[in-house]
Amino acid sequence: MNARDVARRLPDIATLRNLCRSMAMLDAILQPGAPYLRRHRFDAHWSATQELATMDNGGGDTYSVVFSAAGAYIRGFDHTSPMSPYAGDGTPWPGVVDTVPEVFRSCVEEPAFQLEGIPHITVCMWRETADEQWRTGEVDFDGGRSVPDGSDWLFRLLVDGAPKKYQAWAQKYYAKPVDLDAVIDVYELRPLTPDVVAALNPAATLAQLGDAIASIGYPA
Repeated sequence: MNARDVARRLPDIATLRNLCRSMAMLDAILQPGAPYLRRHRFDAHWSATQELATMDNGGGDTYSVVFSAAGAYIRGFDHTSPMSPYAGDGTPWPGVVDTVPEVFRSCVEEPAFQLEGIPHITVCMWRETADEQWRTGEVDFDGGRSVPDGSDWLFRLLVDGAPKKYQAWAQKYYAKPVDLDAVIDVYELRPLTPDVVAALNPAATLAQLGDAIASIGYPA
């Protein structure tokens, strides 16, 4: 599975935004005292006109989703992919970003998505507000052969947005039980209650989560 397959399976922009906020909020509850250990984050105030959802596994693999009035732009980076700029001349694999619309060109050139001028990107998708589907570049996956761009695992929780999928991932990642009913509450963006927070993490409190709630833009 590559970017084209993922693009056909991703939800619409509004659903994707809600899913990203939910996962960021759940990570914040499960890991309140160490933000740097959270896998998913959401900044509702990244800029005056943009929101940013991110995933960082701490091992060099990341994705970013930029939400704006223009739509949404997604870039992913699998550092082991043969499509990595580090495996070539330091530029994106041919076709990955060549046809990104002008409204998203600032995202392509965003310094936060680069390191010392080298873009961290192996996969790119976008969707303007008027589009009926997600789009990708005309990428030649090595003459038609299946060259992995990281899409098959980077976006797994976004493609299959079921609460059970997050629960299974979180139980493995945080090495502790995760209450499914509480996960469903957060996936439905219900305002947090002390009971829901306690069900997910007895050591966390609503007061402790205030900054995360504000940053994520989670319903109060």
